[in-house]
Amino acid sequence: MDFSLTEEQRALAEAAARFARNRLAPGYRTREKALCVEREVVLEMGALGFLGPELPEACGGLGVDCVTSGLLLEQIAYGDFNVSYVNLLVSLCGQIVARHARPEVAAEWLPAVTAGRVLIAIALTEPGAGSDAARLKLRAERDGDGDGYRLTGEKTSISMATQADVAVVFARTGPEADGARGISAFLVPMDAPGITRTAFDDIGTRPVGRGSIFFDGVRVPAAMMLGGEGQGFVQVMQGFDYSRALIGLQCMAVARASLDETWAYIQEREAFGRPIGDFQGVSFPLAEAETFYEACRALCLRTLWLKDQGLPHTAEAAMCKWWGPKLACEIIQQCLLTHGHGAYGSDYPFGQRYRDVLGLQIGDGTAQIMKMVIARQMSAAHRP
Repeated sequence: MDFSLTEEQRALAEAAARFARNRLAPGYRTREKALCVEREVVLEMGALGFLGPELPEACGGLGVDCVTSGLLLEQIAYGDFNVSYVNLLVSLCGQIVARHARPEVAAEWLPAVTAGRVLIAIALTEPGAGSDAARLKLRAERDGDGDGYRLTGEKTSISMATQADVAVVFARTGPEADGARGISAFLVPMDAPGITRTAFDDIGTRPVGRGSIFFDGVRVPAAMMLGGEGQGFVQVMQGFDYSRALIGLQCMAVARASLDETWAYIQEREAFGRPIGDFQGVSFPLAEAETFYEACRALCLRTLWLKDQGLPHTAEAAMCKWWGPKLACEIIQQCLLTHGHGAYGSDYPFGQRYRDVLGLQIGDGTAQIMKMVIARQMSAAHRP
């Protein structure tokens, strides 16, 4: 068992850390007001190799393992949690496209995505299909010439809905009675005729631009289908086993930034003639937070390692997803309280961090759904 990093991993993580602290962190609050992630920032991340690094070099990636990709995402999220959504979506959608798109489609789109010229989103959730994702209503009907499909319906609660240039869209190609077996996936340019978008007025992750996407008879060539007809649901579920571990690291990065600031603060702030860090009532809650942080981060990295080894990791990924956002919120709250009344103001980052991370206790799978996944996996493993 070797927990050390390779020279390449250290170098890439250090480069991402410098970029996050110098380029991203100073603009964290500004981006919330701007309601977007600047395109120049995305282009810079692409040029540095931070987008989809686990993808093959032919697709514009670095060809590194998933652990390394997680280490990079972690550093980006340390500087700006919202910007790291771009990295998360490129890794999730990039793997789906790389594995299931026709070679000519992957060759056209993925290099632009990993370079930061094109923003990609995943469109799965619908007004009546959230946790029960197999209840999709958006229809993909065969076009009259038989060489394409017409997409009609609505996707909602989509991250980067207002900014994405292309999206992996899941639609029903079979009857509703087929459930998950009747769902297919398509790569759809967001400037296609018949697409309209609206933005949500969220309390957090405002630069991510969550919103709805409406499809009114949008024509998609058959060549843009990802994988075979009726295979879309399986593809996205496999992809979520990866993204859930990344989300855990994403959240732990925000916890780490909050803890780093708070440890420094309690050495400087004095009360009763000494630094408040000398009081156990102040330092013990942070010591507990450090313990939980290390455990959760280790779980996330082990899950990515399991993926790299080709080993089952569905239960572990679900653990990362339900625990990471919840733990990060708890740690951020403790750090805010430790800073006292001043941290309740907008001059401090804790309030925004809490609101940003809170959304991931809902999106990408609630804690209840994750625990169902874990219980199902563990029950199957112990079945006689």
